[in-house]
Amino acid sequence: MTDAHDTAADTSLRTTGGGPPDDGGSSATEAPIPLLEPREGIPPVVADQAALAEVVAAFAAGSGPVAVDAERASGYRYGQRAYLVQLRREGAGTALIDPVACGDLSALGDALAGTEWVLHAATQDLPCLREIGMVPTSLFDTELAGRLAGFPRVGLGAMVENVLGYVLEKGHSAVDWSTRPLPEPWLRYAALDVELLVDLRDALEKELERQGKLEWARQEFDAIASAPPAEPRKDPWRRTSGMHKVRRRRQLAVVRELWQTRDRIAQRRDVSPGKVLSDAAIVEAALALPSNVHALAALGGFGHRMGRRQLEQWQAAVDRAKALPEAELPQQGQPVTGPPPPRAWADKDPAAAARLSAARAGVSALAERLNLPQENLIAPDTVRRVCWEPPKGADADAVAATLAGYGARAWQVELVTPVLVAALSA
Repeated sequence: MTDAHDTAADTSLRTTGGGPPDDGGSSATEAPIPLLEPREGIPPVVADQAALAEVVAAFAAGSGPVAVDAERASGYRYGQRAYLVQLRREGAGTALIDPVACGDLSALGDALAGTEWVLHAATQDLPCLREIGMVPTSLFDTELAGRLAGFPRVGLGAMVENVLGYVLEKGHSAVDWSTRPLPEPWLRYAALDVELLVDLRDALEKELERQGKLEWARQEFDAIASAPPAEPRKDPWRRTSGMHKVRRRRQLAVVRELWQTRDRIAQRRDVSPGKVLSDAAIVEAALALPSNVHALAALGGFGHRMGRRQLEQWQAAVDRAKALPEAELPQQGQPVTGPPPPRAWADKDPAAAARLSAARAGVSALAERLNLPQENLIAPDTVRRVCWEPPKGADADAVAATLAGYGARAWQVELVTPVLVAALSA
């Protein structure tokens, strides 16, 4: 096939004549080129310490940014651990690493310290990479770059096609990456995911610079790289799908008990919780409050294929929730630390509702003028907090300090402060 690296340099933003496409489509005169094979072929999977040491040495000796990707087994296994790590760097080629067989990859992370990592949708992969000792000090997120540059479609396949003119085969994105050995078509797909990532980075950097947004992107990337690990979610059982149907505290207790029982089983078996018991079944049991195994078996999700022993463990969870004293039942909602839902503002504080309406209109107009999504211009929650409880004086300095206190980056503070000052004064 044509050498993708040589060609990509000539086809940067080829579909648009130097800017993001209006319709997200390819040029009618230049058909995109299918990318079928990695340029050096599919590398062997690194699955022992000797092979890993060779990769570490090769990537430490490479030059320029390093493309990084990770594959998880969401929907198949418990948690979000990485089951394959892909890297590519000039002078080192492509590496496919089995992090389950190799374990700790901190030596590789250390070898790449100070090197810019290129990832697509970095916040999705960074948690599982952190678990195996790989933490970047600087990065370039091609998905976020695409958002800031105004591209309407920012998936990796769409970006590679629109920016570089190549078609990536994306048919294996949702497979079970914990499978061993990994089939060759999956490995080809994984290697191709990092094949043009650095080329995409280079083209997007030029486009962001052309639009005057490169410094904005750098601030966003620095914020991602320096962000601490996310705190564990409080009461994760409350995210059970269909929870809006559950109204009574006793029913909430059943959801909690079933969810926690399912989670322990899923963790022990290393399978996705949804494969143990569906959210729909949990909610149905909570609504029905079955009195015995026979009543439970009649509910959806607890059908004829479920054995007596399994039914008994779920009924035991229901019974534990039903036996709780009133004081130990969960409350209807979690404690609210921020503003109430915007739909309630008109009744609770009409002036705040007016401020929010003006702020939203101003932010929307500014985002449209800058050709980027509103949520990337400023977090909607930040706008709500400022409008619900404005800083004293509500002048430019006070608003800017408040935005910075909520984590807004310098470029966001500079652009959004005048909009919010106007909204607050209105």
